Formats: sequence, C-alpha cells, structure tokens
Amino acid sequence: GQDDGAFAEIIGDSAPMQRLLREMQRLAPILAGPATVLVTGESGTGKELVATALHRCGPRSDEPFVAVNCAAIPENLVEAELFGVERGAFTGAVSSRPGRFERAHGGTLFLDEIGSLNTQTQIKLLRALQEREVERVGGTEIRKVDVRIVAATNESLDNAVKEGKFREDLLFRLNVFPVNIPPLRDRRDDIPPLMGHFLHRYTELHERQVPGFTEKAVDALYEYDYPGNIRELENLIERAVILIDED
Repeated sequence: GQDDGAFAEIIGDSAPMQRLLREMQRLAPILAGPATVLVTGESGTGKELVATALHRCGPRSDEPFVAVNCAAIPENLVEAELFGVERGAFTGAVSSRPGRFERAHGGTLFLDEIGSLNTQTQIKLLRALQEREVERVGGTEIRKVDVRIVAATNESLDNAVKEGKFREDLLFRLNVFPVNIPPLRDRRDDIPPLMGHFLHRYTELHERQVPGFTEKAVDALYEYDYPGNIRELENLIERAVILIDED
C-alpha cells in the first residue's frame, strides 16, 4: 500500500522486527489523527527512525516533523523550547519566538527521552495534549496547536511513576499506542543486513574501497551483544572503514 515506502528505511528481517513493522502498518491509518504513540527501547535502537516512519505514513507526511531531545535541553529552558517564549519573559528573551509545538503544527512532534522532563513541564505538556493548545512562557495568549505526539523513552516510565518522578496521568495520555523496539541482541538476524547497509553508507561517505567483511568479522559481529544497539554497530563499522589499511 501507500505506506510501504514509509517503513522502507527500517531494516528488519528478523521475526521480532517483522512483527513490529506489521503492527506499525496496522496502526498507520489510526495514526492519521492526533493519536499519541509511545516508543520504548534501549538507547541506540532507532526510536527516531520509527518516529519518522510513523510521520511519513499518513496525511501528515507533508507537514513538519520536529524532533526534540528533552534530556539535551537545560532544565530552565525546556518550557520555552517546547511552548515558546514572549519577549522579555526572562533575561535573554530578546525576541518572541514559537516553541516546538507551534513549529510542528499540522505535523508530528517527536519528544525523545520524555522521562527527563521536570514535573512542572510535565503538567504543561499534559495540558497541551488535553486542550490542544499552548501558552508561551511570559505570554497570555492561548494558541491552538494540532500536532501528533510521538514520545520516546529508554527507561521504564512505570518505574519513574512509582518513584514519583513521572506523572501517571501524563503516562496514560502518552501511552495510547505503545511501540516497543527490541534490542539488537534479540534480533540478530538483522545484524548481517545492517552490516551491509552501514558498510555501503560509510565506504561512499569516506570514499573508501572495502571489498566486504571477512568470515571472522561476520562471526564476531553476529555474536556480539551490542549494549549500544544499532548505533554501536554503525559506529564500529564507520571506524573500521576509516581505519582500514587500503594498500
């Protein structure tokens, strides 16, 4: 169907990935609306790739895809970053600017590492999801926003709720459609195609001639456990391509 292309970039011949892709294709029509998806998986499993695929399948695909890593923004700036800021709201706010919600209007907002948000921001986020509106920091005007949220976490939000670090009502609101990406060690059949994919990518990028992998390298890469998942495999192969002795 029309959505096959959306998932083309996700390499997954293994049984767990085939299950995941089928599930996502089944979700695709439902996700045309503002339904919220929570993508869980260890660090480096490709959560943003899944988020972009979900964005591309459906009527929002021509609209903006805006990604935010919540853990990468200083805590005192995260609200301004998400909801926007009015001029003079705080020292350094020399001009008014829209937040990521406004910039993603009509499209998809990908919130990575959602568990790192402080409680105050969680309350504002819940309100933005429920009311479909935001108020800029230091502003009074209510702005309507139409965004689909794809949130992602590499930690257990259930545990964070138990520890009092994450609001349960926000978790219910985010966890409408859970999508779990298995770690690479649980989908070893995907390692050979991923190896080929990254080898091709980095020999082109670094303009290197690399004939392929030795049998020993294939065995070693297949057996390894990848605590850093796909990102770690990608880094290993890029480093090997750069360091290879060509003569």
